[in-house]
Amino acid sequence: MMTLMMLVPPALVLAAATLGFARPGHLGRGALRAIEGLVIGALASALLAAGLLIASGPGTSPLMGASEIGLSVRLDAVSAVMLLLVGFVGWVVVRFAGTYLDGEAWQGRFMAWLCATLASVMLLVVAGNLVLLAAAWIGIGIGLRRLLLFYPDRPAAQRAARKQLVFARAGDVMLVAAALILAIAYGTTDIGTIIAAARAGGGGDAAHGAALLLAVAALFKSAQFPTHGWLTEVMEAPTPVSALLHAGVINAGGFLLIRFADVMLLSPAALAGLVMIGGFTALFAGMVMLTQPAVKTSLAWSTIAQMGFMIMQCGLALFPLALLHLVAHSLYKAHAFLSSGGAIERIATFRRPGIVDIPGPAAVARAFVVALLIYGLIGGAIGFLGQSPQALALGAILIFGIAYLLAQGLAEAAPAALTRRLAVLATVASLGYFALHVVANWLIEGSVPQPPAPGPLEWVLIALTVVSFGLVAVAQAMFPLWAYHPAAAGLRAHFSNGLYVNAMTDRLLGGWAVRSTSSSNPRVSA
Repeated sequence: MMTLMMLVPPALVLAAATLGFARPGHLGRGALRAIEGLVIGALASALLAAGLLIASGPGTSPLMGASEIGLSVRLDAVSAVMLLLVGFVGWVVVRFAGTYLDGEAWQGRFMAWLCATLASVMLLVVAGNLVLLAAAWIGIGIGLRRLLLFYPDRPAAQRAARKQLVFARAGDVMLVAAALILAIAYGTTDIGTIIAAARAGGGGDAAHGAALLLAVAALFKSAQFPTHGWLTEVMEAPTPVSALLHAGVINAGGFLLIRFADVMLLSPAALAGLVMIGGFTALFAGMVMLTQPAVKTSLAWSTIAQMGFMIMQCGLALFPLALLHLVAHSLYKAHAFLSSGGAIERIATFRRPGIVDIPGPAAVARAFVVALLIYGLIGGAIGFLGQSPQALALGAILIFGIAYLLAQGLAEAAPAALTRRLAVLATVASLGYFALHVVANWLIEGSVPQPPAPGPLEWVLIALTVVSFGLVAVAQAMFPLWAYHPAAAGLRAHFSNGLYVNAMTDRLLGGWAVRSTSSSNPRVSA
């Protein structure tokens, strides 16, 4: 029963892909409705799977195959949440793409690869064995590259696809190698058995090596520094591709780490690497995002930053919060991309409650004090007790962001309406952090481990993370005071170009070529 229920969603989306491949050109209204209907059926099946989890509890289906190779699915809180997320975002993207691509000569082929990629993501999140997981992981990369090359004659699209190919294949190699090591170390390809053995402390040095490879695979998949360049050029593909990334494609790296959280805890070195690379990527991409004039480019850099923050959460062993962040970011960022066309009009019609004053040092200091007081009062009332040091550190980082907002309302000439509004938002955000943390822990209790007590290395990383984000928050709050200084102008120019990391990547990969094709035949080399 479980096998059939969990395989229905990807099977229905694959059927939708088949309709697109059968009619690669312009799709009629009937074909579009059939494709959307199949995707809606997949979402409904995901809801039924969640109901099965509530009724029967977590578990892994028997393997349909031989020699540890075949189909098996794992149903737990992680897979159920991810399947619902992918099904919902996938339906929205498919519906949007049906209108967005209307009139395109190869509309059917686009819808086919869109659905094929969605099906691969669904197989990834429900996979019960390493073989199926690795195959789905590879399938996501293949489908995404086809979508990036929907306009194959665009040089920028070729560059993006070329970089995505290199990094995706590198990530594939890392994951396959990790899967082989895990299969040998634990004597099985069953993910549930591996997780249980790792939670008991089994695996030894082999598990440590596999965790390192899993970490590298996740970094490649989630476009972490310095492999992020292709994501900033994804706008060369149709807008639905940008939204599709948030249906378990760009955030598949986070899912991988959450799925093998118990294995990751066996390697402090791997977790430390995730904290440092993820944290740096979040800070770096966040600064670059602020310098981007184009809406979609700014959103792309925001995605890189958010993926870095999610990776950092995994490195801090805050796996429940990482899953919560993955879901929340996917929903709002997919919406942001799909609605980006009207962003200029919405900003133009936005009414401010009064003049916006530049906060001085005193206002910034007051903002941080008020934010810390809010954090202390709400945290003390709701749940400082029982919270891990890692979670408290993450809450402090949230407070830095709140302080940045409060600084605008505490400036000398700030209108009272703005001050009141920001104070309410700061209180709600702090309350929401602790409340959502409690909900996330309750929702996936038992599916992923809780963060262990930090050792000396973890304490150093926690302190480094809090200090780094705190300094950046202060710098951002104070930036308007020195924005027009010549040194700031030069720094802004460098950050607007991403510190030229993408240009260096292009030069390093300059020998790689994508076969040029005419617009009448969108087939490209895999």
